[in-house]
Amino acid sequence: MSTAHWLFGDQLGPHFIEPGDQGPDRGAPLVLIEAKSVFRRRRFHRAKAHLVLSAMRHRAAELGDRVRYVRADTYREGLREAVGQRKVTVHQPTSRAALDLVSRLPQVEVLPARGFFVPNDMFRTWAEGRAGTKLRQEDFYRWTRHRLDLLMEGDAPAGGRWNLDHDNREAPPKGARTLGAAPPYRPREDEIDKQVRRDLDRWEREDGIEFVGRDGPRLFPASRREARAALARFVEHRLAGFGPHEDAMLAADPVMSHSLLSSSLNLGLLDPWECVEQAEDAWRAGRAPLSSVEGFIRQIAGWREYVWQLYWYFGEDYRDRNALGHHEPLPDWLLELDADAVTARCLSTVLAQVRDTGWTHHIPRLMVLGSHALQRGYDPRALTDWFHRCFVDGYDWVMVPNVIGMSQYADGGQMTTKPYTSGGAYLNRMSDFCTGCAYRPTQRTGERACPYTAGYWSFMHRNQRRLADNPRTVRAVRGLERLSDLDQVLQEEAARREQAP
Repeated sequence: MSTAHWLFGDQLGPHFIEPGDQGPDRGAPLVLIEAKSVFRRRRFHRAKAHLVLSAMRHRAAELGDRVRYVRADTYREGLREAVGQRKVTVHQPTSRAALDLVSRLPQVEVLPARGFFVPNDMFRTWAEGRAGTKLRQEDFYRWTRHRLDLLMEGDAPAGGRWNLDHDNREAPPKGARTLGAAPPYRPREDEIDKQVRRDLDRWEREDGIEFVGRDGPRLFPASRREARAALARFVEHRLAGFGPHEDAMLAADPVMSHSLLSSSLNLGLLDPWECVEQAEDAWRAGRAPLSSVEGFIRQIAGWREYVWQLYWYFGEDYRDRNALGHHEPLPDWLLELDADAVTARCLSTVLAQVRDTGWTHHIPRLMVLGSHALQRGYDPRALTDWFHRCFVDGYDWVMVPNVIGMSQYADGGQMTTKPYTSGGAYLNRMSDFCTGCAYRPTQRTGERACPYTAGYWSFMHRNQRRLADNPRTVRAVRGLERLSDLDQVLQEEAARREQAP
């Protein structure tokens, strides 16, 4: 009998069961384990729990008799029920906790990770070959593009430039409520979804398992067929308009031209290779401009891959980094996704998007949610856990580098060159959130002072010694000297820290 192969709930695509030199045996029996303990440990967004369980059960239905689908309290119990003490293989799980679990089980053989472009040991060799220099995403992205022959013309990048980000920073169209892009693919729920919802209701009622946020209808793919349909629709109808307004935000149009493929990639329903290849094919066929295609490919082969590699390279203690000494507990309105408790229109709007869908695109995550948390000094580890639990595409490997390194600068610049925060002027330029808001982006003091503007200067003042030596923040630090009302800004901001913004 072939050695069974264990699939975790984020290893659901065909590339996780294809045989090879370091893969399962051809035709090996498969195991999927639905462990209820996962949902007891954290208070997940209900839509996320629904999506993960729906995706696992859809995959089991597709695989038929080849898979043993076990519902158990823990992974250990589920594995024992599925295979007893027999040997089993599994591709490297995507979290340190899961890897630690399978590594301690003597019957489990851990195979190399799949679903990424670069093996971890190859990245380590690249990183260690850069001793004395910072590990910057741009350098890694160029190395990856060249190595994979991705969007290249010989040894040169297509179009003569590696990065077209400068072309992709347009503000939203003036006066527009929506970007006018073709709507994204949305799946239809089926009987599996109905059963998942009944089970989650029962868990809440009988097992005391708690969730946050709203659930339904399901907005993201839960099967390989749905994920491929979502990719095809994006490439054919939305990719061309993706680039220019990639960083823009509109209150009535949370999806803009974004792909909405992150949850499918992170569930393993899509292989990143097929995403970047289809995008490049669209450019070469003249169906999408290079700036949009490069921006999309950079998100997957650049940023996503970079985050995955840094999660393993930086080590387990990276999640505990707190270079700025931030220890404020997360407020109840954030933990409960209570958008109605928040006055600032930008933050209330984005929080409502998370509450209702478990998703918002990367700029609201960084420059609305993350920037606010950075200014208020929220504990970065607690914030990382919040992002992990509350986003449908959030996993430990995704959120530890993104929050600790990118969003909260808690590693002191190990991953990025500056803290990512701004005053209200940036939000006013890149969104329509300030229209109709009770606050004014230009005001630092008084009842109508923008919490982002006041918070920005408070953050700069609190960290001026550290940031004065950083070429990317020294001008902002010097700007403190020109604020005649700085003392009042700091006094009012200190009083506001106890309130919802």
